[in-house]
Amino acid sequence: MQRELKSIWLKFFKFDWKFGLFLLLLVCVPRFFLVLQANQTGNYAPIGAIMFISALIPFLFLSKYGRKKVGIRSAKAITQVFLALLYGILASLVLYWIGEVLYANSYENWYLYIGKSYNIPEAITPSDKQTLFFIMAFTGMIFSPIGEELFFRGIVHASFAKSVGENKASLIDSTAFALTHIAHFGLVFLDQNWRFFFLPTLLWVIAMFLVSILFFTMKQKSDSLIGAVVCHSGFNLGMIYSIFYLL
Repeated sequence: MQRELKSIWLKFFKFDWKFGLFLLLLVCVPRFFLVLQANQTGNYAPIGAIMFISALIPFLFLSKYGRKKVGIRSAKAITQVFLALLYGILASLVLYWIGEVLYANSYENWYLYIGKSYNIPEAITPSDKQTLFFIMAFTGMIFSPIGEELFFRGIVHASFAKSVGENKASLIDSTAFALTHIAHFGLVFLDQNWRFFFLPTLLWVIAMFLVSILFFTMKQKSDSLIGAVVCHSGFNLGMIYSIFYLL
């Protein structure tokens, strides 16, 4: 009988919802506070580390069979992968439009607050701005999509799905993803004080939940986590473009 977990872990865990909950607590709780700390200090290096750890976890815990089972395999539907990129970009632009209509140039606008962490100089030349955009877009399309999708839509989703089924597992991993992102926007650090924007945060959490469902859908459509990663990359590309050129 093939098992999802490597044999070394079988004495400690079963591949079920308890294991999924353990992973969420292990990664999401420290990540939440690390992001808050980064927003306060301006040092985002630990966030890169947590993304690396998130991407590493499936390879640390899962057997070859388990990795394939959670979606670490080639995509069967290449057309769906291309569509995933477009859907991700479109979702991010819709979220930009909602923020712009409701909150314009205030820090209640999620993209405006997130963009603060990019430290874009006001007097930057168009050429330098383009260079900075490409750097931010490249990193944004690689690190968090791979780390978060291997973690949330990969090992966490599959462990819950083993107990409650695919659809309910998607609701769980999407909820965890959305709540974790309150650290990115919701609890905001402005003028040396912490603030909480209730309604903008609620809208942001709903948006993060819905894009998580989109990422899961593209995983299903492509029969691979590649679909989820590419969709997430498209979302990040659209968000970074909005921050650099639309705000």
